[in-house]
Amino acid sequence: MSPGRIPGGFETGGELASSDRRSVLIVATVASFLTPFLGSAVNIALPSIGQEFDMDAVLLSWVTTSYLLAAAMFLLPFGRLSDLLGRKRVFLWGMAVLTLVTAVLSLSFSGWMVVILRFVQGIGAAMVFGTGLALLTAVYPKEERGTVLGFNVAAVYIGLSLGPFLGGVITEQLGWRWIFIFIALLGLLVIVITLWKVRGDLAGSKGERFDVQGAVLYSLSITLVLLGFSALPGSGGIALIAAGALAGLLFLFWGSWAKDPVLDVNMFRNNRVFAYSNLAALIHYSATFAIAFLLSLYLQYVRGMSPQEAGLVILVQPIMMAIFSPLTGRLSDVVEPRLVASVGMAITTVGLAAFVLLTPETDILLITWALVVIGIGYALFSSPNTNAVMSSVEARAYGVASGTIGTMRLLGQVFSMGIATVLFSVFIGREQITPPLHDEFMMAVNVAFGIFTVLCFFGILASMARGSLRD
Repeated sequence: MSPGRIPGGFETGGELASSDRRSVLIVATVASFLTPFLGSAVNIALPSIGQEFDMDAVLLSWVTTSYLLAAAMFLLPFGRLSDLLGRKRVFLWGMAVLTLVTAVLSLSFSGWMVVILRFVQGIGAAMVFGTGLALLTAVYPKEERGTVLGFNVAAVYIGLSLGPFLGGVITEQLGWRWIFIFIALLGLLVIVITLWKVRGDLAGSKGERFDVQGAVLYSLSITLVLLGFSALPGSGGIALIAAGALAGLLFLFWGSWAKDPVLDVNMFRNNRVFAYSNLAALIHYSATFAIAFLLSLYLQYVRGMSPQEAGLVILVQPIMMAIFSPLTGRLSDVVEPRLVASVGMAITTVGLAAFVLLTPETDILLITWALVVIGIGYALFSSPNTNAVMSSVEARAYGVASGTIGTMRLLGQVFSMGIATVLFSVFIGREQITPPLHDEFMMAVNVAFGIFTVLCFFGILASMARGSLRD
């Protein structure tokens, strides 16, 4: 086999025509925009969906939870499957499922139909998210990966940023069903471009078997942990998390001796860059995901802003992330990713610390500047850290690496929201946030940001401990 060729008949980035690489970049970037845009746009449309189908609060929450649950359950297994069967093939399957189910969602006639289809939609999203980064990493040489991964990360943040705004406009002007129609049309465009422009296939581990037992243990562990955090702080939630942790230990034990595991535990044991980069990602997402949630409540309940006004303030952070991610990704191509990402984590820590002493009288300008700092820090961390993860593994494991970092992101988001939920239960209880409870609410917010700041500080240590990628 020639040095520049991946098993499965597709050349690596060094031998691939630049026009073909650009085609892969286009489809992967649009796909990376679609999934976060879909999630954030649907969240804005939830009241309209709930009103049309007369859904109670619990069932309505499952419109979001079912999607998140499916994506988390299947990210790593589909990442591994793409290494075995071909990344383009699994990517296309995912886009086909996502596009078809999204189109059918626009025809929904009951709340339960929406919830069930959202779960299937999450499966399609897992196929796409578990292969998008692997596609890019496989076709671009190491000296260009940071740049293209930066564009990919920026697309995620643009999707998150535009989702609430465009979702609100579409819902108000055309109705919530048009959100799904819009996404389905974009998905169809991605499928056409992939079939037309992306030639060959990208498989790195052909001849190996798929680890069904490991995939089941992984999905069971993730499911129990996610359900447990949604049930906190009750005893049932603690029991589910404990059961999920036990299933996770069994999964790791299985992966340490199985012949072709869905996740080779030795990737964490013997690959310091891979292990600590994923740990840093988990910590960073755990420390930052709940920022928008907490500030949204603060700005509307305590400061009396409208949803639109609060959204414009919070929008500052993802805008900074979208602007700087391509630049920081390119920087990590010439500067050791460990250094760039660690500086980003440190800057994020400073921004989080500014919210520890947040009060009802805090100047909005100060809040905005803190979000600018966090956005820049986030961009400095995310693209270089992703570059470090994907460049630290062999070509045969790109799909697993892509699925692993996606799992770290989802788990971090769940942990972050879990911390906020537990603190609200401790300080406020099952009460609505009314003016008499504003002091208790502010205490919960201050403690949450204190925990996030400490977490992020330890994340700096994890980021620095990863060692040098290029050595």
